[in-house]
Amino acid sequence: MFLRNYMKKIVFTLVILLTGYSMLAQDALAAKTVTSGNNLLATLLIITAVVLLFVIYGMGQVLITLSRQLLDKNKSMSTTAVVSVLLILSLCSQAAMGQNAVTGEVVKVLPNYGGLSATTFYILVSVIATEVIAIFFLFFSIRRIYAEMLPEKAAVAIRQSNLAALWVKLDKKLFTKAIPIEQEADALLDHNYDGIQELDNALPPWWKYGFIITIGFAIVYILNFHVFHTGKNPTEEYAAEMSKAKAEKEIYEANNKDKIDESNVPMANAVGISNGKEHYMANCIACHGPLGEGGAGPNLTDDYWLHKGSLNDVYNTIKKGYPDKGMQSWAIKFNPKEISELASYVKTLKGTNPPNGKAPQGDLFKDNSGADSSNVNKGGNQVTLK
Repeated sequence: MFLRNYMKKIVFTLVILLTGYSMLAQDALAAKTVTSGNNLLATLLIITAVVLLFVIYGMGQVLITLSRQLLDKNKSMSTTAVVSVLLILSLCSQAAMGQNAVTGEVVKVLPNYGGLSATTFYILVSVIATEVIAIFFLFFSIRRIYAEMLPEKAAVAIRQSNLAALWVKLDKKLFTKAIPIEQEADALLDHNYDGIQELDNALPPWWKYGFIITIGFAIVYILNFHVFHTGKNPTEEYAAEMSKAKAEKEIYEANNKDKIDESNVPMANAVGISNGKEHYMANCIACHGPLGEGGAGPNLTDDYWLHKGSLNDVYNTIKKGYPDKGMQSWAIKFNPKEISELASYVKTLKGTNPPNGKAPQGDLFKDNSGADSSNVNKGGNQVTLK
């Protein structure tokens, strides 16, 4: 009688709160259609957490009262029961504190999770999950203590509840399908290994159903990918992804105003030429000399070039290199902009006539693009734009 009265109160409280929950949810939805200041998902999650908190409180009161009655009955309480009660109360307090902690966060309107941040959303979900676990723990604790207070036959009847009977039924049909213990003698096989006998149990239903599902999946897979070719196999998917990526790259490069390649190298400004000089001094003087006079490599200050001498040609030479002639590719070290700056600096060396210049190599090249002496003033090592 006592337990029924308390459970009725809990159910009544839950119905009232759920009714209010629906009304508040409707209000929140109506408010959201007028202004963006409210968040329906946050409202629903908070109300859910509050409803569960009230349920936990009510069940906690039932558990405390039952525990006191059991204590009065037995004149003592086991350590396990004390620890259980303390754990339940701590879960309740944590749920309450978790609710208070997140209330201030849900007022923000953020783009994900219905306007909530990922952190706030998962905190609210964690609070609700903790409360649900606490409710189940309280329910089984109340059920266990209540069974301890009843006579033995009534307690056994409670332990053998409809839920337990349903689980046993599902276990026999879906999971194990094991032979009942009282029928094992009829299912024993003749095999005997050191006293260990084998039962003629059926295969677990879940295993058989899983095997049937894999057969059906295999048939669908073969028809889809190898018969009708309505789907793409991994190789085809890879090829499609590569084609898509190539198309996207071409579109990006076509719209990229800063794109630099062998066909459109711009002459750098004063800052770019200064950067190119730094790259030259750090990487090129071993072969071409500090003033471009040449050494192991050709002279860069005359009108003769081994691989043509336009700005685009110099860029291409620096980028791809000529390993058979000792010129490495610098694309692994410099990006396109840095290579263009280095090529621009090399073009400014034309006509500087450094001492000990190496004899001309290659073919005479006349650059009419205006990317050398027409664009810069040369005075020794100083390079400035007009």
